[in-house]
Amino acid sequence: MKQIALDIGLATGPTLKSFFVGPNEAALRHLELWVGEKSNSVTRSPVPTYLWGGEGSGKTHLLKAVQEALREQGATVGWLDATVQEPPEFNEGWAAVLMDDVHLYTAVQQHAAFNWFVNAQTQQIGVLGVGALPPADLKLRDDLRTRLGWGHVFQLHVLSEPERRAVLRQAADARGVFLSDEVMDYMLTRFSRDLGSLMELLDLIDGYALQTKRGITIPLIKSMMEDS
Repeated sequence: MKQIALDIGLATGPTLKSFFVGPNEAALRHLELWVGEKSNSVTRSPVPTYLWGGEGSGKTHLLKAVQEALREQGATVGWLDATVQEPPEFNEGWAAVLMDDVHLYTAVQQHAAFNWFVNAQTQQIGVLGVGALPPADLKLRDDLRTRLGWGHVFQLHVLSEPERRAVLRQAADARGVFLSDEVMDYMLTRFSRDLGSLMELLDLIDGYALQTKRGITIPLIKSMMEDS
């Protein structure tokens, strides 16, 4: 059965608090300490950190959450992902260097990433990178690949089916809404199983149910999709 990936975007953006930790507590706690507070941001460790895992494990969520946490502290960061065709020059004013989907980098992006990495280390600026593979398996230039594995490396694990169900149930209970097993089955089989998408779907369903003054049922979800 084909799953529907909703194009629904995050209204407030990913945060560390909104990350559903599951088996990834060590990585989350590390990032919470790494981000720190504005008052002690000078103590942020310059030792690089690398997160890796499969699709839906939360890599980009955590990277964007760190970006948002630093932005709230008034800091600016260097951001590089596979869509940045012309990476800017390294900026000494950056509080950190953040690299998304490093496994997809082109030769130009790899050159920029290595340059950023070397400059960041010289300036004692932290580097946080994420990718789909462990550092040793990345198909990147050797000097960049080895540097990504220099510091703290965490594997992120996708939440299991029971964990996803438990998170959905908890989120629904917190809203004071009831999700039947049939509705949850429908959500997990007809839509993207990525937890972030499922939580956004719950937001939409709850809002639509309130608007239409109906309980959350499979017919309500079908009606919502027809009206969208």
